[in-house]
Amino acid sequence: MTTKRTASFVAIDFETANRYRNSACSVGLVRVERGRVVQRLHRLIRPPSVFFEFTHIHGIDWATVKRAPTFENLWPEIDKFFENVDFVAAHNAPFDAGVLRASCAWYGIPLPNIVFKCTVQLARATWALRPTTLRHVADFLGLPLKHHDAASDAEACARIVLKAAAS
Repeated sequence: MTTKRTASFVAIDFETANRYRNSACSVGLVRVERGRVVQRLHRLIRPPSVFFEFTHIHGIDWATVKRAPTFENLWPEIDKFFENVDFVAAHNAPFDAGVLRASCAWYGIPLPNIVFKCTVQLARATWALRPTTLRHVADFLGLPLKHHDAASDAEACARIVLKAAAS
């Protein structure tokens, strides 16, 4: 992935309650313009089901999100992040793109026309790293990371894109 210093992009990370892609329970977004972070958003999300399978990974359970807004209610705030960006970056982009698609489909929200770029692939191509988990890439680059916290994961993803652009 070639990234111009002037590119505008959004880094995104979802945490999900269970194996269903529409079960987003947290989202982190970091918007970058001209090589600088200009906006951040982190929100808890009430998924369509009370079934939580991944609490042991991210620490979020039904009690934490039962009064949080649904994805549908948060969409106007999330959607603004995608305006006028060149791409959306995610670590293991097929996962986060799938969560976005499934969540939009569940609520009948038209999916924005966005291109996803994967920072797993970027790290492999730029630094020949393996393994390329977010933890490994963040450690290699000296980035702070509270893994499986959507805000921290999105921030690390944005920083990976910026460091690759500077390489």
